[in-house]
Amino acid sequence: MKSLFKANLFLKALGLFKIPLIFYVNPKIISLSDEEIRVRIKLRRRTKNHYGSMYFGALAVGADISTGLFALHLIQQRGVKIDLLFKDFKINFLKRPSSDVVFICDEYQKINEQINEVIETKARVNKRVKGYAVVPSLSNEKVCDFELTISLKQS
Repeated sequence: MKSLFKANLFLKALGLFKIPLIFYVNPKIISLSDEEIRVRIKLRRRTKNHYGSMYFGALAVGADISTGLFALHLIQQRGVKIDLLFKDFKINFLKRPSSDVVFICDEYQKINEQINEVIETKARVNKRVKGYAVVPSLSNEKVCDFELTISLKQS
């Protein structure tokens, strides 16, 4: 994923052809570097619950995208073919997200170590990766934090 435009195009295609829920929620990558990814999901009719805050299903999509695409970005930089799956998922809701939500994953060091281990051992490697979400229009306080176990295996 060389540029933000290409990364967002990849995300749209992933949603359109492989995972329709991603297409429905319509997340957007707002920054992507070797150290961190930031993904925004707008609060609108499709992502809102009956209390006017973001539905937890949309929050789960944001957590999935921020950690999964970040890992894919780091894998792609290595030029190796590695399959990615999620093994488990834990999310803590801290505050009500009543506006657009930005999901952040900055555990590049842990993911890079996992990729190195997969390349060296040729075995499946599972590691727990953390991230969090904020509502920048209201404050920089976390509205939720999440942990996903990423399972990688060289194909």
